[in-house]
Amino acid sequence: MTHRPAHDSNISEIEDDEVGKHETSLVGLGLYSPADAARLIKVPAAKLTRWLKGHGSGNRTYPPLWTRQIEPIDGGLYLGFLDLIQSRMTAAFIAAGLSPQKVRHALVLAKDLIENDHPFATSRFKTDGRTLLLEALTDTEEDRPLVDLFKRGQYVMRNVIEPSLKGIDFETDIAVRWWPRGRSQDIVLDPKRQFGQPIVDSFGVPTSVLSAAASAEGSVAKAAEIYRVTPEAVRRAVDFELGLSS
Repeated sequence: MTHRPAHDSNISEIEDDEVGKHETSLVGLGLYSPADAARLIKVPAAKLTRWLKGHGSGNRTYPPLWTRQIEPIDGGLYLGFLDLIQSRMTAAFIAAGLSPQKVRHALVLAKDLIENDHPFATSRFKTDGRTLLLEALTDTEEDRPLVDLFKRGQYVMRNVIEPSLKGIDFETDIAVRWWPRGRSQDIVLDPKRQFGQPIVDSFGVPTSVLSAAASAEGSVAKAAEIYRVTPEAVRRAVDFELGLSS
């Protein structure tokens, strides 16, 4: 029996025994539907699906930009935590003027140079990615858009790389958790906890659960009492969830 998420925004309710029966263990990977990921990184779900599944246009077929962490579950597409972080960086590169095909080329180069399937989700790319890619690129028509972008050193660092990896904790060079509003706000995405869904770090309760409870009860204090958290934790959860919906 394979796992079947009951609802896109409530993947955290997946039961451990269901996960254990899946061919590839999901524990520690994170689990996000395209709709979940779209809310978190502000990239349309349809676009994420094209990047990770590939698509056709006319007589042309475009393969996925990279190999995702999680095989389809009951035919559904899901992202892992590293896919989520890499998608965030990909969106920033495209916003800076690169086509998805040029991003794929940069990913292939970075993958070989950094020796990681998710190079955009590594601390080495954060510090050395621009330099590594410039050294690997050539003065050909295919590479010229990338060369032109990466030669804009401070622009690339300030507007693409640093914002995309802001709030990310790395261990042994790999992204392991993301504090979307900074550590001081106590909200974290950690693939080892609640399948990577946003949680209040101090209590381990998903922000979606606390926000829904506050709405259902009509009271922050009552929601805090039910889940044995502080009212401040509930308020932060509600504010975070409202931000995802805007």
